[in-house]
Amino acid sequence: MSQENTFDNTAVAFALKSDSELERAYFLFKMISKQPLVRIGAAATNFALKVNLPVEGLIRATVFDHFCGGVNESDCEPVIDKMYSKGVSSVLDFSVEGKETETYFEAAKDKIIRIIQFAKEKEAIPIVVFKPTGFGRFALYQKKGEGRAFSEKEQEEWNRIVERFDAVCKLAKEKEIEVLIDAEESWMQDAADELVEDMMRKYNTDGTIVYNTLQTYRWDRFEFLRASHERAKAEGFSLGLKIVRGAYMEKERERAEEKDYKSPICDSKVITDENFNACLKYILSHLDDISIFIGTHNEESTYIALKMMKELNIVKNDSRVWFGQLYGMSDHISFNLSKLGYNVAKYLPFGPVKDVMPYLIRRAEENTSVAGQTGRELALLKKERARRKLV
Repeated sequence: MSQENTFDNTAVAFALKSDSELERAYFLFKMISKQPLVRIGAAATNFALKVNLPVEGLIRATVFDHFCGGVNESDCEPVIDKMYSKGVSSVLDFSVEGKETETYFEAAKDKIIRIIQFAKEKEAIPIVVFKPTGFGRFALYQKKGEGRAFSEKEQEEWNRIVERFDAVCKLAKEKEIEVLIDAEESWMQDAADELVEDMMRKYNTDGTIVYNTLQTYRWDRFEFLRASHERAKAEGFSLGLKIVRGAYMEKERERAEEKDYKSPICDSKVITDENFNACLKYILSHLDDISIFIGTHNEESTYIALKMMKELNIVKNDSRVWFGQLYGMSDHISFNLSKLGYNVAKYLPFGPVKDVMPYLIRRAEENTSVAGQTGRELALLKKERARRKLV
């Protein structure tokens, strides 16, 4: 199956890119392929922004516009409309990270509510997303997950987190917009999992609105999936699950070593891939109870999903199955899948340039650490450049 060439059509993959955008993408991935350059570039960018050097225009014209849709929702509209002309939907992702005040948490909740209202008016945005720590302090999730008692003040703070989750999920249900809730570090995730499951209990009673996220680089996630499925069946609600490999590997391993506990991360990339594929197969085999958002840039896993859908007679555009990639990456998967008739959505990050930089730096660092990812992007861009020269 992996020998198929479904994703090799670069004319389809890059149809929306002008020649200059294609050149910019090639230049960026060339830079990202050099690890020392990424480290130096990240440090220099952080410094320049910190001391207010006038670099925002340069960032906006290069890395920001390649990986982000804009600085606000309406700024994203041209990108959203352009992608939807090729059948690719958008998941608006307000990618401001690392803020920890009640004022910010309230503003983030209001922002997601505005995005849901905005999405209701645009067929191209069937799904929204948020991070648990966008709505509350990391340390509070950690304390809750560890079963430690809250002070009265902390309990009030936790109640506000629950209210924010509820306000978003309630509106999403009313507007029929699906909500993906991201996963984060393992030592805060238990509390987030519990809270997301409560939202599913409440809002996934007649169809799937709320989705939790499984990071399959964690070796315990397949058992977690099965246990969640059993509870959902017993209690009469449907599961929504986004499956990804995961984004905090180095941090997870370092903490496990530092605190002397068994790392939650699979021992190798091969085992992670097996775990991802096992979760994928399990969910596709239980679509009556579980809806899936397959978040992957991995061609092999995508081929497995396509093959299983065919074997199980799952129609290509079944509303319970979505494929997703990040904006600015893996266009060869997204646009070729869409052309074949599958449900595809791009995660479209947006936010003020300065505030989105931590996200962009993380993206660049992840690309350098994923074996083959950047090389594949470069090879496809090179192929498309050559094809256009012949046209």
